[in-house]
Amino acid sequence: MDASTLVHAATQWVPFAARTALYGTISLTLGPLTKDHRASLWAMRRWSRVSAKGLDIHVEPIDLQNVPEPPFVYAANHQSLLDVLVLGGVLPHDFKWAAKRSLMKIPFLGWHLALAGHVPVDRRAGSRAAAEVVKRFEEVLKAGKPLLIFPEGTRSEDGIVRPFKNGGFYAAHRTGVPIVPVALDGTYRLMKKGAIDTGKGHIPVKIGKPIAVRKGMKVGELRDLTHAAIIDLHRSIGGYVPDIVPPNPLDQREEAREGS
Repeated sequence: MDASTLVHAATQWVPFAARTALYGTISLTLGPLTKDHRASLWAMRRWSRVSAKGLDIHVEPIDLQNVPEPPFVYAANHQSLLDVLVLGGVLPHDFKWAAKRSLMKIPFLGWHLALAGHVPVDRRAGSRAAAEVVKRFEEVLKAGKPLLIFPEGTRSEDGIVRPFKNGGFYAAHRTGVPIVPVALDGTYRLMKKGAIDTGKGHIPVKIGKPIAVRKGMKVGELRDLTHAAIIDLHRSIGGYVPDIVPPNPLDQREEAREGS
């Protein structure tokens, strides 16, 4: 790793850390004093937008008029850690993330996530823990809040949308709320796994029409309809959609461990 890369990373992440501490402090101190933690929501949105701008990322929301009134489930493809601030700055309503549990350990950011009621998720924790996560998802929806899930279960290293997991769809199916498909493209090019800095670029975020849970619909059907909708949205904003979707490398590694 050359010195210029380290310098560039420092010019990005030192201000980013300062912004995270600033808006995290606002969320933690003023959030509990405001109705429905509105100060925490404001801090999250402001942090997302200012951070994207500071990293030279231009986010373009498309078709926001498709977003219904809560509750519902946002289902989005997942390309990078940057997706959190990209979506946090543009998606309407006080939605709760299905957040990777390790994020909860990050000072200020993790403290905000816990305070604001986001749901920690660990895909390797076993079936009992997965059932508890789905229960937490249902609680969010029954409280009238939107839920944001990344149903691929992990980030895509090449931007290709992989098959979806069932978890969030169980919650939507049981509560009868619609799924709002969301596609973004380009964050995997700005920050690849293992990278310490980001590039600058334009990230489109397109929202599709809600997918209703119809009477007699199975969870798998709801999942597959959502996957097809996100594939179409992804293609429409320039995302690459191969004829045959390759398997998820992380899934293959986990299957290898289980079989050993």
